[in-house]
Amino acid sequence: MAEVEAALPVAATETPEVAAEGDAGAAEAKGPHKLQRQWTFWYDIQSKPKPGAAWGTSLKKGYTFDTVEEFWCLYDQIFRPSKLVGNADFHLFKAGVEPKWEDPECANGGKWTVISSRKTNLDTMWLETCMALIGEQFDESQEICGVVASVRQRQDKLSLWTKTASNEAVQVDIGKKWKEVIDYNDKMVYSFHDDSRSQKPSRGGRYTV
Repeated sequence: MAEVEAALPVAATETPEVAAEGDAGAAEAKGPHKLQRQWTFWYDIQSKPKPGAAWGTSLKKGYTFDTVEEFWCLYDQIFRPSKLVGNADFHLFKAGVEPKWEDPECANGGKWTVISSRKTNLDTMWLETCMALIGEQFDESQEICGVVASVRQRQDKLSLWTKTASNEAVQVDIGKKWKEVIDYNDKMVYSFHDDSRSQKPSRGGRYTV
């Protein structure tokens, strides 16, 4: 886990150098491939919490990027879920949105969740989702906050966070599209953040696709 943390500042300083190592003439002609918006990687390495510590104290911002080249540099060097051990999360969220229930963009939202029992499956689904997000492949992209990859001892999971949980039609459309993106054939469940906050989650989720 220390290796992941140690790599973060390295990636931040090395990104410009990676771009500079290519053909300078080609780089000038093509330039970096800009994304429609900025995105931020976060990470949460969960050790045993200190008594009285608030939730989210271990959540840290990793790096904000806005080009395809920066994404691949960061993903290849650091942000693969299979690099994580124990209890830890990787997050990819729109810049300016924190992966917390309390964030204004997330407060009235919820999440679609899929379970993975194999690290290779989690890596693949995480990468496909990240590319779909930064590539603006969802018609309801304004409704999406980000995605979370959670690595646990028994089973891993991937959660796609959205903004307006009460809008069933939009959430179902997003869920159907996400199933296509990650090639997932089992039932997918949507839960409201409000249910999680009250510790009374709706059995079977609010929506399914």
